[in-house]
Amino acid sequence: MSELNCGFPKDFLWGGATAANQLEGGYNEGGKGLSTADVMTSGTHTKPRRITSTIEEGAYYPSHEAIDFYHRYKEDIKLFAEMGFKVFRMSIAWSRIFPNGDDTEPNEEGLKFYDNVFAELKKYNIEPLVTLSHYEAPYQLTVKYNGWANKKVIDFYVRYCEVVFNRYKDVVKYWLTFNEINALTSAFGTFMAGAMQIDNDEFNTGLDDDRQEMRYQALHNQFIASAKAVKLGHQINPDFKIGCMIVNMCSYPLTCHPDDILLTQQQTNMFNNLCGDVQVRGAYPNFAKKYFERNNININMVPGDEQILAEGKVDFYAFSYYMSCCISADPEKVKGKGNVFGGVPNPYLKSSDWGWQIDPVGLRYTLNEVYNRYQVPVMVVENGLGAMDTVEEDGSINDDYRIDYLKAHIKAMKEAINDGVDLIGYTPWGCIDLISASTGEMKKRYGFIYVDKDNEGNGTLNRSKKKSFYWYKDVISTNGADEIL
Repeated sequence: MSELNCGFPKDFLWGGATAANQLEGGYNEGGKGLSTADVMTSGTHTKPRRITSTIEEGAYYPSHEAIDFYHRYKEDIKLFAEMGFKVFRMSIAWSRIFPNGDDTEPNEEGLKFYDNVFAELKKYNIEPLVTLSHYEAPYQLTVKYNGWANKKVIDFYVRYCEVVFNRYKDVVKYWLTFNEINALTSAFGTFMAGAMQIDNDEFNTGLDDDRQEMRYQALHNQFIASAKAVKLGHQINPDFKIGCMIVNMCSYPLTCHPDDILLTQQQTNMFNNLCGDVQVRGAYPNFAKKYFERNNININMVPGDEQILAEGKVDFYAFSYYMSCCISADPEKVKGKGNVFGGVPNPYLKSSDWGWQIDPVGLRYTLNEVYNRYQVPVMVVENGLGAMDTVEEDGSINDDYRIDYLKAHIKAMKEAINDGVDLIGYTPWGCIDLISASTGEMKKRYGFIYVDKDNEGNGTLNRSKKKSFYWYKDVISTNGADEIL
């Protein structure tokens, strides 16, 4: 059996992934309210983004226009269809539906916009995969309630979910409740939890251990909101498939020293497995309870919370995968440049221009780890190479480095399927060039489609096809045939 090359299933969901705050623009059009992303200035690889309490005159906010999908969605979806997309991962901007978050009635103009987007996708037989909360809560929830640190926000989120579930119950089958929910185990702030920054306006100020209790309280509130949404969604349409979304950091012990191995296990449990266990298995694992006890973290769980988690288990496990890292118990080891959640550089791997280590074998390893732990269908909903693309004199963009990266990772997925993993879909990140979430830059490009815009917001916004566009089209049309990979 191990010698059989089964390959991708015939109904495999090939596509691409985006997020509203990095794609749509139209930040103050159609009745939309400010989101947390809308108060984040641009930055660079070396200069952090800032979070401002108001829109500052003269400051550049990349989400305000993004790449203007709000006005160009028909053009973009047509390009996705030309590549042969079976699925398109997108998010709904919560503040486009409930401008302040706590409104009693939804914004009809915002709902109509997504009616139109879904109709356009249906025209090309592209299945939407919708993230309900992708790093952009309504900013008024931050101002009035301190975001997800406040339990009241749970009810506002569930009201939002009820509206969109009912509105789109016949056109959307696949949903994700929160994007990269486990990021809250390592970082807080406005971006991850819609919470107020304290004494520092820099984006994602990092491992703020003094605020651990607040971070884990916000995470718990998101767990409850997610579980309630899952149960509600299944009541509205039993055919809904609702998943979690984890940023999965594949971590290896730097050495075979037992301390490195133990620390890797501990960090993997708290970063990767805590959120998966709660959302897939429906309960907090014992290792998390012991961690809270040792660190004097007291989460406000009200009666009924455990039952809500048990009744709101997700249908599938989705995750993002970009890189791996090494873990060392030796405090003298240099931290890895660019690896978002830390780690020590792996001497056997190459890195991208942004210092992210490239490890396709780690994807195969991760797929096996996830599926063997949870035994539910799996999707890779983000994966890709951020790079600086060059437009040649003839207008071509020869991004062979991106093709090489994706080819190696798709091969790894095929191998994982042959290992026995129930992998049902793949949506590489930034199928069209987007603004970067971490820096707000445009020059860090992931897409198959080039967008003419620079880091300062200048450009025509014209779309053009990269070499990878045609390659990925062949991948989809052949269902990942060996000769293409």
